[in-house]
Amino acid sequence: MAVTFDLFGTLVAVDRPEDPAAAVAAELRDRGVAVPDDWRAAYAEPHVDAPEGAEVPLPAHVAAALRAHNVDVPANAARRAVVAAFDPEVRTRAGAVDAVAATAERRAVGLLSNCSVPELVTRTLVRSELDRASFDAIVTSVGCGWRKPHPKAFETVAGELGVGTERLLHVGDDPATDGGVEAVGGTFWDVNDTGLDALATELQRESPGEGSRGGEECR
Repeated sequence: MAVTFDLFGTLVAVDRPEDPAAAVAAELRDRGVAVPDDWRAAYAEPHVDAPEGAEVPLPAHVAAALRAHNVDVPANAARRAVVAAFDPEVRTRAGAVDAVAATAERRAVGLLSNCSVPELVTRTLVRSELDRASFDAIVTSVGCGWRKPHPKAFETVAGELGVGTERLLHVGDDPATDGGVEAVGGTFWDVNDTGLDALATELQRESPGEGSRGGEECR
């Protein structure tokens, strides 16, 4: 069995902009982009036709919203503005480091995060107390193109870890998204019910040869 972790809300907490539309608008103006007066409404509207469950990168959404209002977007300006607007302050959650370390000693470990902002997961890991080298695979929705709970998100990380989805134990804080692993045969560990400390303790009780046990035994 392999273990995958959600990032935001599970392993770390980050300070998000209180008003994302305004934060992006400020960064666009700093880069010489004329933001339309009705930007807040434009930001809230869909502008990219995507299949259900697919991730639309936020820079693509922002650029499309501007073009829909006849605003020219210089090359990479939307991406740079989005990355700057969501530049995170990071707090590592209690038990996160031990849970990941204990898992990495015995199992393949992956990170599976819904995130439409390029570079945000990488920056978050760098600023956290987590050891990025502990993860055998890091998959983001903006990278693979699919958001949890879509099966393809779990299939992507399972493939990178070399297991079937039924061999995944996914650790997260949101049953609506992280719990989607159960639809592909895997097991969901809800940190709201059973925290990271309990996961670390359970894994530390295993001997190295027990790493292939089923997910229900881990719970």
